[in-house]
Amino acid sequence: MRLIYVVLLVLLAAFALAGCSEAEPTAYSLAPANQLPEFAAHADHRVQVAYRFAIANPEALETVPCFCGCNAMGHMSNRACYIQDINREGNIVFDAHAVNCGICLDITFDVMSMMEQGLSPLEIRQTIDRNYARYGQPTDTRMPQA
Repeated sequence: MRLIYVVLLVLLAAFALAGCSEAEPTAYSLAPANQLPEFAAHADHRVQVAYRFAIANPEALETVPCFCGCNAMGHMSNRACYIQDINREGNIVFDAHAVNCGICLDITFDVMSMMEQGLSPLEIRQTIDRNYARYGQPTDTRMPQA
């Protein structure tokens, strides 16, 4: 009986150690949390991850439209829901819009997921267009190159 407990303990330890191994690399990176603007640094975790993604991968969101109605605010893509501008020195001027917009966040997390799946920017764009058209008028976003 004692042998069974030892074997179970060894198996449990092996599974625990396997969980500590390094995660597989992702198709994108996230900016460090200390780069978040103050308004996003205190938001919920999902908002923080979306802003960190936008900071590190602005080009991934430049060809993805948003369907939340932010086109009326002058937004041209999902990127604009997070980032108004990146100046010549590389400083980011943030937009707080996405902090309170579930559609913006959902689109961004869908982009992240599709990047993980290995979809091309054009495939991502086509999927977003198809899945979010029911929400309303999209931003006037340029198409990615094939």
